[in-house]
Amino acid sequence: MTARPDRTRPETLAESSLAVHAGNRLDSTKALRTPLVMSNSYQLPDDPSEISWSATAPGLYTRNTGVNQEALQHKLAALDEAEDAVALASGVAALHAVFFTHVRVGDHVLVSDVTYEATWRLWTELLPGRYGIEATFVDITDLEAVRAALRPNTRLVCIEAIANPTTKVADVAAIADIVHDAGAILMVDSTYTPPPLYRPIADGADLVVHSLTKYINGHGDAMGGSVSGRRELIEPIKADAMVDVGGIISPFNAWQIQRGSVTLPLRLRQHLSSAETISRFLEEDPRVAYVYYPGLPSHPEHELATRQFRGRGYGGMMAFAVQGGPDMQNRFVANLRLITSGFSLGHDDSLIVHTGTEGGRVATYPEPFRTMGHLRLSVGLEDAADLVTDLAYALDETYG
Repeated sequence: MTARPDRTRPETLAESSLAVHAGNRLDSTKALRTPLVMSNSYQLPDDPSEISWSATAPGLYTRNTGVNQEALQHKLAALDEAEDAVALASGVAALHAVFFTHVRVGDHVLVSDVTYEATWRLWTELLPGRYGIEATFVDITDLEAVRAALRPNTRLVCIEAIANPTTKVADVAAIADIVHDAGAILMVDSTYTPPPLYRPIADGADLVVHSLTKYINGHGDAMGGSVSGRRELIEPIKADAMVDVGGIISPFNAWQIQRGSVTLPLRLRQHLSSAETISRFLEEDPRVAYVYYPGLPSHPEHELATRQFRGRGYGGMMAFAVQGGPDMQNRFVANLRLITSGFSLGHDDSLIVHTGTEGGRVATYPEPFRTMGHLRLSVGLEDAADLVTDLAYALDETYG
């Protein structure tokens, strides 16, 4: 007899079913979707003497956790195959929450030399200068360099599954073994590789960070960030960074992101398929100076990406440059008509941003990035043929 699917047991459901049902709960209204609860306070019991005012469960005060946040957290934990998750106000709030909660004065932190700009600033300016925490930046594709950079007081190692913006790929399983041998915590920013494309916890990550603003919400209309992992690591983040510091996500943003996440597996298929098509088109055009996309055999970590992401795909992000230097990058972007010049990523519409050759972290990029700048392209949900046509048009207009 065939077993009946059970929405209360996430491990029994396929990815698309999990995205629909995880975290949903019926209340007295019997609404099929968790209703939006905008209240910032809840009615207390007649005898509140036994209430913990810093409790991290709903039913007290929304800074301690609201109904919509808790529903979203259940879904995120299920999608990441984690014990628990915490949803916060933004992706940067999630990064800061990990650092603020799990690193102390006198600790040492190891960080990928190619990393998101906010992470770079946190570890080059804010945290070392104000809290005396030393950070070392290392090429995470060099496993011996990672091992050599660890110290007895290394508390945390911060990497990205696919690095923003150069698309460098980290060998999460190998790095996890090295980090755990040293008694440290491994945090993986998986914003470029949301589930079901990749689940770093399965490869040994202790904490997984997402900017929910990006793929998991997917529609460019809500801000949020999350951290998933073992309950013993997540609960302190809830108590410290959420309740005491107040990095809470708003009920409306939590509700928006919960709604957007329902279609995540379906959207990812289009993002990934179109990105592969577009990367091949760009690489074959002589007016394009270089293309970095893990799905291309020319990418330095292509084989690693194929193995690590289990053949699911290579993400929807790529970096490239057209011939002629930074001024030509600007001209090219100005000639695009369908693809929008915009800062974010993972939206339904395709977004492109030109980054120049200045800045401290640029020194760690591969040579083409340092001399030519680059264009970061987030492939959206438009038809791939239309996106290729737009890119071809812009190339024709730029080079006459």
